[in-house]
Amino acid sequence: MAKIIGIGNALVDVIVNIPEESLLQEFGLPKGGMEMINVEKKRQIHERISTMKQVRATGGSTSNTIHGIAHLGGETGYIGKVGNDEVGRFFEEDMKKNGICPHLIHTSDIDTGIATTLMTEDAERTFATYLGAAASMTADEVDVEILKAYDCIHVEGYLIFNHNLILRACQLAKENGLKISMDMASYNLVQAEKAFVGELLSNYVDIIFANEEEAEAFTGKKGEQALEELSRYCEVAVVKLGAKGSIANIRGTHVSAGTNGKKPVDTNGAGDAYAAGFLYGLMHGLAPEKTIQLAAIVGDEAVATVGAKLSDQQWDNIKSQKSLF
Repeated sequence: MAKIIGIGNALVDVIVNIPEESLLQEFGLPKGGMEMINVEKKRQIHERISTMKQVRATGGSTSNTIHGIAHLGGETGYIGKVGNDEVGRFFEEDMKKNGICPHLIHTSDIDTGIATTLMTEDAERTFATYLGAAASMTADEVDVEILKAYDCIHVEGYLIFNHNLILRACQLAKENGLKISMDMASYNLVQAEKAFVGELLSNYVDIIFANEEEAEAFTGKKGEQALEELSRYCEVAVVKLGAKGSIANIRGTHVSAGTNGKKPVDTNGAGDAYAAGFLYGLMHGLAPEKTIQLAAIVGDEAVATVGAKLSDQQWDNIKSQKSLF
């Protein structure tokens, strides 16, 4: 069985329903927006919401994908950095509980990263993200001995701003025979780092995931033409087309998949879930058609639920479709 490890920003998602919108104004958070915050504001917000009902889950793009692969039955690991605090311990224990081997770097100097979602009564979500310890991970902290135990590494695009870290991880992975998978993560990021993204795709990345906007930001093209361009860089290229489904080129084989057509409940984490299904299928030898079909089914389940994680019942439903495996 193929072993897949992820590296990314180790965050804990905290979702809380707030009774009054005035709390947003209190902390200067624009309703419906996403703001990067410092540790002082993070602590102030969490002191303020401490008596409110909260839902916590491990988060971060790669963490979400690795969770999905583990739930499908894959053997997985995760590299990230957390603080020596209760939130960091929650992250590590959740990884273990879900069958993921945590290879976490700990620091006493910085709090564990938290992505706080404040939901108002109209279901509008406002995000306050504190990267914390996750953003302090360095190239020197990537342990080659850990990588040697795996067959594939999945890298989140949000690490691209840390050139030294992502280059070191990719170099060590390539030297030790791992397949390298990357999710582009954000069209803004791709626009800002286009030359560096090109360097990564040209020299290291074997499997690339992009949504339509990210693919266009890098290639200047849309749909099938964008996929064709990405396929010149990577042996496996995937372009996600939202409600129109997805298309992929898997080592020269063109495949596509639609969606179930249902109205999305929450698209948060859908791309991460899709990547989980795709990577599981690809690395476990499923045919290209079944690989993209599995990815689409997992992605459909993700948009049918609030939050970035699927329920046990949803995973049971996916795994019950034996014709996929």
